[in-house]
Amino acid sequence: MKSKAQSPFRVNLHELPRRAGEMRTYQLQFQLEEAIGTAMLAIRKGEGMEIEFKAEAVSDGVLISGNVKSSAKGECGRCLDEINWKVDEEFRELFLYESRKVDDEEEDELFAMDGDIAEIETAIRDAVVLTMPINPLCKEDCKGLCSECGERWENLAPDHTHEKTDPRWSGLAGWQPK
Repeated sequence: MKSKAQSPFRVNLHELPRRAGEMRTYQLQFQLEEAIGTAMLAIRKGEGMEIEFKAEAVSDGVLISGNVKSSAKGECGRCLDEINWKVDEEFRELFLYESRKVDDEEEDELFAMDGDIAEIETAIRDAVVLTMPINPLCKEDCKGLCSECGERWENLAPDHTHEKTDPRWSGLAGWQPK
């Protein structure tokens, strides 16, 4: 795994003048070194990611806004079929200049530049993960699996049932009166 200094999410904004209103556009393309998402749905390690954004100088820092595109894979929360999810999300975050950063309890909520470097990974992760469904479905009307036999409900007869027996009586299952 690459060090933080070599992360593809670290963007050098040296060419962006620090005058309010100045703007530059950037485009990044790379393969992820670690997954982004949840256990049910994630952009997997090695998957390609494309990020297009503009960096605009403002009085306190740099406003970075753009779009991230990729493909996430996972499984349906009801039937466990594989899901391919198109990721096409917008993000926007203010990165404060080091000189504008204030030390207080809200420090964790603010993004700060490291010299001319902006680390956009957290902004990207937030944009992607917060828009992914918690319980992804292969299709809106997925009926899931029968809890008894594991077959897909859509492939079973409408009157499909299973005989319910109380396990406490299982010892008497073969008993016949004499």
